[in-house]
Amino acid sequence: MHLAHICLLLINLQRISSYNCNLPTSVPVKSVDSRLKLPNGFKAEIVGNVGAAREIVALPNGDLIVGTSNTQIFIIANADGLSDPRAPQVFATLPDRPAHGVAFGSGYIFVATQLGVFRIPYKECALNGTIEKIASIRPNGGGGHTSTSLEVDGQTLYVSVGSSCNACKETDPTRATIQTMGLDGSNMTTYARRWRNAIAITRDPSTGIVWAGGAGQDNLPSGHPYEYLDPVSTRPAGSDYGWPECEENQIAYVNGANCSNIVVPLIEFPAYATIMSAVSYPMIQTGEFHFPLTWHGGLFVSIHGSWHSGSNGPLIAPYVAFVPFTNGMPRKPVDWNDPTQQWSYFFTGFQDAAGRRIGRTTGLTIGPKGSLFVADDQTGNIYRIRPT
Repeated sequence: MHLAHICLLLINLQRISSYNCNLPTSVPVKSVDSRLKLPNGFKAEIVGNVGAAREIVALPNGDLIVGTSNTQIFIIANADGLSDPRAPQVFATLPDRPAHGVAFGSGYIFVATQLGVFRIPYKECALNGTIEKIASIRPNGGGGHTSTSLEVDGQTLYVSVGSSCNACKETDPTRATIQTMGLDGSNMTTYARRWRNAIAITRDPSTGIVWAGGAGQDNLPSGHPYEYLDPVSTRPAGSDYGWPECEENQIAYVNGANCSNIVVPLIEFPAYATIMSAVSYPMIQTGEFHFPLTWHGGLFVSIHGSWHSGSNGPLIAPYVAFVPFTNGMPRKPVDWNDPTQQWSYFFTGFQDAAGRRIGRTTGLTIGPKGSLFVADDQTGNIYRIRPT
């Protein structure tokens, strides 16, 4: 055997040995509830269960990091593999909760809690790595919206900090904002302001654009305001999204408010939908389980559903929607009379006609082999969706 072949064999054996170190046993995927529906040509399976699962992020090797409403984050090894995934393991325990936001970049797992942003060096199979706090947030304490989401864009972190209330004038200038900072937490700056709770935040790998979306204001006229997503990184730093005075297409909800300079978002969803997460499907994706080309470049959006109730239970059911894109932007403009014209339902069935729920969708991510993963904080299920 040639020396080069021997070296290559040793490298591959080292990788295999490293990957298999101290992993829990594999767990066969489980079938989903028959009431959950997907378009023809797709199937969903349960690859693991993590209580109170929130945001999720797939790693380059197919492992999955799962944020939660508690202090722990989990790892599901081989979630996007050819064989069965491994049982979920605690990856790290954070000093406060909720450990909601998770992201990956430059060799680190980034985690956002109520009071801080943290980073953990990532090595395959290495658990309980050193947790470094790189930034403090909500210095005046929590209250209101306590979850924090984040996304890596090159050497920049985008971090969303929700409001302290439903509708008020914030005394903490970092509340109801999207902050940017270096990967070490340096140079924390307000990039977008007066955004009530931009809990969904994602970077489109095809364009490099960072999109954000979230939950709108309550106790306004029935059916309003719509909830939105917007390409925040394309807007000037310091852009004003208007909460709580202005919403939708520069509509004033407070007498005397000047809404003429408020950003008009590019994607809208019905009021009370609660946009929880979003992920762009790569324009170029050739993994073993890549979706058909129709879906490439578009945006999947996780809707958590409303707590507002009508005669038949919650007004808005949980679901995952799909927004088709062309050249990195929504294919259809917003229809201000009917925002549902801009997107289609993708993963549904989480709530029946009587308002009974069997799950609530939260985090979304795309695996390296092309699978779409969906988290559910009601059941703890982590769904993996692939073409049939």
